[in-house]
Amino acid sequence: MSVLEKVRPEPPVTGQREPRVTDENGRRVRVGELVWRYLLLLAVLALTVGPFLWQLSTSLKGPTEDIYSSPPSFLPARPTLHNYTRVADTIPVWDYGLNSLKVATASVVTNCVGSALAGYALARLRFRGRRATTLVFVLAMLVPVEGIVIAQFTTMRELGLNNTLVGVVLPGAVGAMNVLLMRGAFRSLPYEIEEAAYVDGATVWQRFLRIALPSVKGTLAVVAIFAFMGAWDDFLWPLIVLSDPSKFTLTIGLNYLHGTFANDERLVAAGTVIAVAPLIALFACLQRYFFRGVGEGAVKG
Repeated sequence: MSVLEKVRPEPPVTGQREPRVTDENGRRVRVGELVWRYLLLLAVLALTVGPFLWQLSTSLKGPTEDIYSSPPSFLPARPTLHNYTRVADTIPVWDYGLNSLKVATASVVTNCVGSALAGYALARLRFRGRRATTLVFVLAMLVPVEGIVIAQFTTMRELGLNNTLVGVVLPGAVGAMNVLLMRGAFRSLPYEIEEAAYVDGATVWQRFLRIALPSVKGTLAVVAIFAFMGAWDDFLWPLIVLSDPSKFTLTIGLNYLHGTFANDERLVAAGTVIAVAPLIALFACLQRYFFRGVGEGAVKG
C-alpha cells in the first residue's frame, strides 16, 4: 500500500464543545451568554413594566380586598371597574383629559413643523452663523427647566398668557433636542437627489416638502412621540401658569386624588392608568416608525 492510499487518522476528541447559536446579526453566541442576556432583559422588563402592572392590578381591586397583603396578591380576586367610575365622580377627569389633549396636540404640531423647518435649514441651507446656531441648540439642552421657569412665567405674564392653555404650550413649542434630531436625519440624506431637483428648477420649499420631508417620516414620528409625551406628562409648568380649575390639565387634576383621598390607593391607581393609557395607545400606533428612529434617511428609488 502506497503512502497516498493510507488513511489519515482522525484527530483525538479533546472534549465536547459547548453548543452555540447565532444572534440576529449572524454572529455565533454561546448558550450561557445568551441565557444571561435574556435574564438581564427580564430584569429590566420587570423594573420598567412592573410598577405599571401593579398600578393596573390595584385599580381593578375592590374595596374589601387588601392591597398590602403578605404575601402580596398581584392578580385581583374579583376585578372591578368601579374605581374608574369613582375617579370620574370625584374630579372632572374627562375635562382635564381634553385640556391635556389640546396641549399635547398643539405641542406635536408646533414641534413637528418647527423642528422640521429648523432642522432642514441647519442641515441644508448655507447661511452665516449656521454653526453658532447649532451650538445654541446644543447648549439649550444643557439648561435645566427649573432654572428658567421664573423667567418663563414673567414672560407669559407680560404677554397676558397666564392662566391660558396657549401659555402652557408656548415655552415648549419647539424643543432643542427635536431640532437636532431632524437636523441629523436631513444630513443623512444624499445631496445628489436634491441637486437633481435643483437642476430641474425646484425651489427650496419644493425640495423640502417633496423630497426631504417624506424621507424622514420615522424621525418625524419620534419627534411627535417625544412632544406628545412631554406635554402630556408635564406637571411643573402647568401648575405654575394655570390657576383656573376649569383649565387644569390631567396631571394637575389627578393631584386632587392624592390630597383628598390619600389613603385610597385604588382611586389613585385608577387615575394613573387613565393618564398613561393615551401614551400607550400612541406608541402602539407609531412604534414601527419609532424604531426606525434617527437612523432613517435612505431615499427609496
